[in-house]
Amino acid sequence: MAKTTLDDIAGWAGLSRATVYRAFPGGREAILGATVDTELARLFSDLAVVMGEAKDLEEVLVAGMVETARHLHDHRAIRYMLVHEPGVVLSHMAFDQMDRVLATASSFAAPFLGRWLEPDQAARAAEWAVRITFSYLLTRSPRLDPTDRDDVGRLVSRFVLPGVLALRAPARPTRSAAHKLKTTR
Repeated sequence: MAKTTLDDIAGWAGLSRATVYRAFPGGREAILGATVDTELARLFSDLAVVMGEAKDLEEVLVAGMVETARHLHDHRAIRYMLVHEPGVVLSHMAFDQMDRVLATASSFAAPFLGRWLEPDQAARAAEWAVRITFSYLLTRSPRLDPTDRDDVGRLVSRFVLPGVLALRAPARPTRSAAHKLKTTR
């Protein structure tokens, strides 16, 4: 991608450079942005189907995590980029860029979790699920394949779901809050 020029793109598309500029006045960067937006829309469309069909909270978490992992793992362009230009992809997985990725993905996923959780709980659970999915995708753990429904199901039932369900529980008073309560009586 670093060496790809607007002339390259125009040639592959069978168009003149001027025609490409008319369609994408921002040039190469506008084309790359439009490509990312299109691929993100495809991912979210696929996710909406599988997450929308879920019958319970555990199922929606597993479906969303597995579909995301499969989509990203099986995407030819992303695989190519990770092998040949990993810095391009990984730069979006760190610092401020990752915050934007998390916010976008969490905003998308939260309404699906909102069928079983309060909005703030759904937003937190969505962010956890996104972080976990990306973590397993980037580290390639020998213990868990993020594209395998059974592996992710075990992870969700043992670790993710208990944490998410704990969000529903009333907050326990901290030691200092409990101490204040005793001393004010």
